[in-house]
Amino acid sequence: MNLADMLSYTDIFELSRIASTYDCQCNGNSKNELIQSILSTLNRREVFEKHIQDLNVEDIRFLNYLLSDPRNSFSLEELTARVKQSRFQASENNLQNPREIIIKFKRLGWLFNGYSQQTKYVFQVPNDLKGRFADVLTAKFRSTLQVTDDPGVYRDEQMLLIEDVEHFLQWLSEQQEVMLTAENSMYKRSLQQILDRMSVKEEMVAKGAWRFGYGRMYKEYPNRFSLIYDYCFFHHLIVEQQAALQLSDTGKTKLLERSKENPIQVYRFWLRLYKGPIPNLQSIVQWINRLAQTWVTAASVGEVLCKLIKPFYYDSSESIFEQRILQMMMHLGLLRIGENDDYGQVIQMTKLGSKVIEGTYVAEDDKIELPADR
Repeated sequence: MNLADMLSYTDIFELSRIASTYDCQCNGNSKNELIQSILSTLNRREVFEKHIQDLNVEDIRFLNYLLSDPRNSFSLEELTARVKQSRFQASENNLQNPREIIIKFKRLGWLFNGYSQQTKYVFQVPNDLKGRFADVLTAKFRSTLQVTDDPGVYRDEQMLLIEDVEHFLQWLSEQQEVMLTAENSMYKRSLQQILDRMSVKEEMVAKGAWRFGYGRMYKEYPNRFSLIYDYCFFHHLIVEQQAALQLSDTGKTKLLERSKENPIQVYRFWLRLYKGPIPNLQSIVQWINRLAQTWVTAASVGEVLCKLIKPFYYDSSESIFEQRILQMMMHLGLLRIGENDDYGQVIQMTKLGSKVIEGTYVAEDDKIELPADR
């Protein structure tokens, strides 16, 4: 429902609280006047923008959650959990009670209780406000971006990862035997052979390097190949059995049919795999899509979005943004990364990237659970 519909179902006490928030001058005993006054005030762009500009960073993170989830209703427990997740540092945990933020959003007319017996214990965001929130936040974020000319050089890896899935399967079909260690990883000689086959060159993981959290085989393999390996494993294209790596029957059939992976399916897999350490990854990717339709500096986009990214163990918000998100988006063919002589690293969405991101949604609880020691 839209804002006008939700206001019509709201009792006069709640309407009076919303009207008071916006200093509406009207007859507080008339439900109709309260509704018309609230609508008139909220439809003024400068009023709407001012209240968004006044939000602190935790409020913006919470609002971002409401915008990024396409569902129509949320339980109190879900909202409370999201408010808590919006606090990244220990010092933020001493701020106001999570329910106070929910009440604040209710008084702003941004959250409403359901009106029926079945929905009175859930909360809803007016549909028309969602679009306005997105527009105002997008304008707010864009106002600080550094737009640049086309860079002299840039990397565009569209479809290369798709091709390298096939290269991996083809290489595996040519091997008599690929033995695995006790941790189910390939030995260095085999790993170097397949890395040399890849379209994008990567170095093997340095001995003793601290690796955690971004995939089943992330600890043993470099970032891009780790994603390829995990994708093949979880889609049953390869099997690990009797201390050896082999093509599965599904993998053999795919090779025979020369059937290529769908970029959307690979993107969905990446979201599901990485959203454990980066819970709001999908939202961040959607923001990059909105902000980087033209060439912009990676630093200016990071200045905006790193505030929405929670650090993960020893990974700072900045390193997650640069290495786990931008670099992987480039490997997936969603993003170009270039170098500008004056501004340094610059980024731009590819047409494929925008099409894939805008046409894909992965549910919040749809993620790949990894073993605890990974």
